[in-house]
Amino acid sequence: MRIHQIIITRGLRLFLATAGLVPVSLTVYAAEQKPIVAVAPVKAAAVASGAVEDTLPTCLARIPQGATPGQRLIAEQGCQRDEFDRASMRAVPGR
Repeated sequence: MRIHQIIITRGLRLFLATAGLVPVSLTVYAAEQKPIVAVAPVKAAAVASGAVEDTLPTCLARIPQGATPGQRLIAEQGCQRDEFDRASMRAVPGR
């Protein structure tokens, strides 16, 4: 019975200690955030994504300026993958 009481009190103390730290950590995290910058939409060519007429520069131009570095990396890799696929289609003779 005594061990059960010790476990409950230590658990409650740990919970209260972490609950007191959560508001502090949230304000620190909020202070580290960069402000969101609104970017006007880019006037791109009327070429659909993944179309045969799409090119690497137009695909890269569709990546939003406000994208995070990770989002930009994934989008650039997707554009390069699509360009590789289009290059292999253009290499087929008799097309």
